[in-house]
Order: sequence, then C-alpha cells, then structure tokens
Amino acid sequence: MQMDRRELADFLRRSRERLRPQEVGLPAGPRRRTPGLRREEVSQLAGMSADYYMRLEQARSPQPSPQILASLAHALRLTEDERDHLYLLSGHRPPAGRPAGDHVRPGLLYLLDQLKETPAHITNDIGDLLAHNTMAEALLGCICSVREQDRNFIWRWFTDPTLRRIYPAEERERQSRAHVADLRASVARRGNDAASTRLIARLREASPEFAALWELHEVAVSRKSRLRVDHPVIGPIELECETLLSPAEDQRLTIFTPPPGTSNIDHLSLLRVLGHDDFVPAGPGRR
Repeated sequence: MQMDRRELADFLRRSRERLRPQEVGLPAGPRRRTPGLRREEVSQLAGMSADYYMRLEQARSPQPSPQILASLAHALRLTEDERDHLYLLSGHRPPAGRPAGDHVRPGLLYLLDQLKETPAHITNDIGDLLAHNTMAEALLGCICSVREQDRNFIWRWFTDPTLRRIYPAEERERQSRAHVADLRASVARRGNDAASTRLIARLREASPEFAALWELHEVAVSRKSRLRVDHPVIGPIELECETLLSPAEDQRLTIFTPPPGTSNIDHLSLLRVLGHDDFVPAGPGRR
C-alpha cells in the first residue's frame, strides 16, 4: 500500500479544524484566528513533536507508524470509519473491526433463512457452527451438538471419523491441511485468546494428525474454495464455497453454489426435493 501524503495532509487539517478545544478538554482561550485546534495542541494530545505533526500536514513527512496513527486517531476523536481512512491514506491496513463474537445478528439469520435453495451456514473463525439452514444440513449432515464443546467443525473433523465419509478419500488430506492453515491464521488474529488456546490444546492431545499438521505452521485464510462430497443419497456433487466475512473476520457466512454450466445444479435441486430426512447423520452429537 502506498502512502498518499497530499490526501493525508488534507484529511488531518480538516479533522483538526472541525474540533473545538472544549471537545478535547482544552480551554477555549482568547479569540482564535483559525477554526478548530492548533497544530501544537494536536501534537500535544497525540504525544508527538509539533515539528513532526507540522510536516504531516505539509505533506513532507516520512510514513507514520501504526502507533502514531493510533495516537492521532485518539487525539482527533476520529470515528472508526475516519480512523480506517487515516490508516489507508498512510499506507497501512486499518486495525480489525469490533469482533462479532458468537451472537449472530438477526439480519444475518434472516438472510440465512431466505436461502431456501442454497446450502449455507454461519461459523465463527475457529470453526464453531453458529447457525445453518435446512439445505446445509441436507448436504453435510447435522454437525451441531447439544454440547457446546462438540459443535466445532474442526474438532469433529479430526476426532470423529464418520464425519469424513462423505468426502472422497483423495480430498481428505487437502481438507485437513486447509482446516489447520485457516485455524492457524485465526488463532494469531485473535491473539491466542482463551477459546482458541483451549481448542488447540484439545486438538493436539486428541489427534496426532492435527498435532503433526499444526507443527508445519501453514497459514491460509479460507475465503473461496471448491467442495467435493460423495453424498449418501444423491451421489457425488461439487460445489463452490463462497465465504463472506464480518468486519473483524470472526464470523463467516459460507454459501455453497454449483459451478455454472455443470450438472451439479440438478444434484442440488434433487437434494432440495429429498431434504435431510434420508441423510445418515455423521457420528455422535446428533440432536
């Protein structure tokens, strides 16, 4: 990403001029010749030299660090959108948005319910199944569980052999590596929080396969892929997996669609007619 010095200088100046001293806890003082805060006041609030801030506004500074940008965003009382704009103009990726957690927004659940002809589910970034529609259950079986610790798809993949039966044998190793590489990225993004640390410890203890793959330190965020399964009722089917991420990338809506111009669309139509009553559930934990 390239720093846009001219736009950055203009944005800082405009943001400074919009603020009033009393909004940041400073005395209004005597009559000001210019609106908003003075440059020296912004630099003081941000904990940086007045000369450095002046060079930022004059479009002749070196690229500011993320730490400096965070201080400026706080000093100028920027909104999240304005803060992200500040980072982008400076040539940095904005910080992650506010995590969604395990609460699925009503609007997202409504969207999931409307996808009556397309399998779709919502997971968090470490593989916990949060919601799914009827077509997803018909395609993959019910991987949800009464017990919270068993609703995790990655846990079930590495500890419940029956879950893999619908996947062709030649696809299983690739799926395993993809799960671990994606989980590795999520754990780092979460900062090794309690939930991800606990999951990794359980997986490493329960699955030698997972432990060996984890040691490879492969990283690859899952955004779009192709799924091949040998469904027990409709036979082989191949689908595109399109994943939509929440702003903080901790919730994922995955939609399974047939590749255009293939017979998979007919298989999906057959699956919709049959429903999930004929699907043999994968292992324990079925509700």
